[in-house]
Amino acid sequence: MTKGRYRLVIAALLFALGMINYTDRAAVGILAPQIQRDLHITPSQLGWVFSAFFFSYAIFSFLGGYLSDKFGPKRTFGVAVVSWSIFCSLTGAVATLAPLILVRLFFGASEGPMNSTTNRTVTNWFPRKETARALGFTLSGQNLGSAVAAPLVISLGYFFGWRLAFVALGAIGVLWCVLWLRFASDRPAESRHVTPEELAHITSDRSEAVLPKGSAPLKNYILRRSTWGLALGLFALLYPLYIFVSWMPSYFTNVMHVTPTGLSVAAGVPWVGGFLGYFLGGFISDLFFKRSENGLKARKTTTIAPLLLATVTLSAIPSIQSVSAAVILFTLSLFALSMATQSLWAMIHEVTPVIYMGTVGGFIHFLANMSGVVAPALTGYVIEHAASGYASAFWIAAGIGVCGALSMLLLVQNKRIPSHEHTSSTAPLTTGHP
Repeated sequence: MTKGRYRLVIAALLFALGMINYTDRAAVGILAPQIQRDLHITPSQLGWVFSAFFFSYAIFSFLGGYLSDKFGPKRTFGVAVVSWSIFCSLTGAVATLAPLILVRLFFGASEGPMNSTTNRTVTNWFPRKETARALGFTLSGQNLGSAVAAPLVISLGYFFGWRLAFVALGAIGVLWCVLWLRFASDRPAESRHVTPEELAHITSDRSEAVLPKGSAPLKNYILRRSTWGLALGLFALLYPLYIFVSWMPSYFTNVMHVTPTGLSVAAGVPWVGGFLGYFLGGFISDLFFKRSENGLKARKTTTIAPLLLATVTLSAIPSIQSVSAAVILFTLSLFALSMATQSLWAMIHEVTPVIYMGTVGGFIHFLANMSGVVAPALTGYVIEHAASGYASAFWIAAGIGVCGALSMLLLVQNKRIPSHEHTSSTAPLTTGHP
């Protein structure tokens, strides 16, 4: 056993942040019926409210990855979390549609660095052989946050009104930031809590401190086929996820006729499946990785297979009349989508040098999060104008899932980058030569 496990403290902080991030993000969808009623907005207008968040979120997911490479995850998270907590609270102050969209734009920009900076932190603090488990655990907090969000936000909205509910959620983020600045550091070598044995374990399979002379520049890693294949795959994974975040509470309310009390269960339980997908999927992905002679091919398998499973469950949802059966299918969908997502993030480690991890991961996240711009708005339009309503929205998501699986299968080559291009997690954030 490795002496010293302070990296688990960092993982726990990231797990907690994932819960806060998705609770804050899911609040608008959960409180949408009250917001629609008070602000007099239509389903298609609500779709634009959802999409406004993801428009700025996508842009800053790329910039956030660059900032985490340049300034380190400690400062990047510190600024981002305080900012999104402020704009989350300000959501409760809006009176009309226009300022609501504006606040959501700033809120999305502030949350943008979340996943790329998480990936950068895991890169710095964990060896490659623990990458999927670390990502699986930390990212599972996001879906657990969505599961907690339904009963928490509904309760806050019931007792205090939807406006004060957003203020309370913002305060939680500020408290987390205090803990992060107190206990975190950019790299394990900078922390007095990390033992020499743990540091040696963390850096054991991240070989060199800087890219060797003659290595490909950053733009080569951004423009290559594998990067675009991963971006298209993540787009396909996030598209239904963002429908669930934005529209699942309204689906249960308007189509399945679930009461507000029942909604806290119906809209919360599926995210437990997402939590288990991230958590258990990390162990499964690492198991395949360790037993395979081709680690990249193993990561592809544990990404594409669950994505295809999710397309099946998405296609079946419209034919279900029972609330319980619908909850089960949503749960299976989120389990499969989450398992595939954390495996895809781990796959990025196999094709990207450590020194470029935040920027390349952020670029992939930027392209993928355009699904957040398209999915909520398109779903709102389909619900309002298509005869089949929600059914068409789910079928579109399933079709996109198939396209994403094909993109990864054809574009991501089964060959990882040369081992000498994997840099140490203790490396300075520079592209200088030895």
